[in-house]
Amino acid sequence: MAIASLSNFTVPLASDQSSSSQGQLMPKLQYRFRINFENFGVSTPRTEMTKQVSDAFRPVVEFEEQTLEIYNSKIYYAGKPKWTAGTIKLRDDVTGQVTKLVGEQMQRQFDFFEQSSAAAGGDYKFTMRIEMLDGGNGTNTPTVLETWELYGCFVQKVDYGTLAYKDQGPMLITLSIRFDNAIQTTGGTLGAAKSVQTVRGTSTLGS
Repeated sequence: MAIASLSNFTVPLASDQSSSSQGQLMPKLQYRFRINFENFGVSTPRTEMTKQVSDAFRPVVEFEEQTLEIYNSKIYYAGKPKWTAGTIKLRDDVTGQVTKLVGEQMQRQFDFFEQSSAAAGGDYKFTMRIEMLDGGNGTNTPTVLETWELYGCFVQKVDYGTLAYKDQGPMLITLSIRFDNAIQTTGGTLGAAKSVQTVRGTSTLGS
């Protein structure tokens, strides 16, 4: 009887919207995630980067609004998409592994001693994978609920943090990540369910 009552803990739907009285679905939780970095810096492994992530982001995409002036009115359509840069905060470990990897990536993007830049973006760009997990650990292998793969990444800005005698928290390194493209999938298999579907066959600007 109690279980039947819990099925009512949700938004009631119209009769033509659902054939069953399903309860509220479990949401993805903000703290169940991991970030993997591929081709970041020079040294391997890069697993310490994954373990020391404190805060991360999921991608934000925005389409540039375009306007057609038509007689007495206006028509709007979506222009080119733009991915917004995101921020990742890393705890600076006492062995210096995170600082070393970040420094190597900075050196790949620009040689500060020689004042020499990379010849092409392919010389320093990396791939970042953001995975939402179900909470499994140890003997219960975690299940990947959602994956974002970010391509053409580079570090746009590094903030090595501040020092203060009154602050007892960990040192954080903040990275601003700019990327060219992002693909969203369900689970851990890339291509299983892309977030953007291609629609063809229409020639008008209306619906």
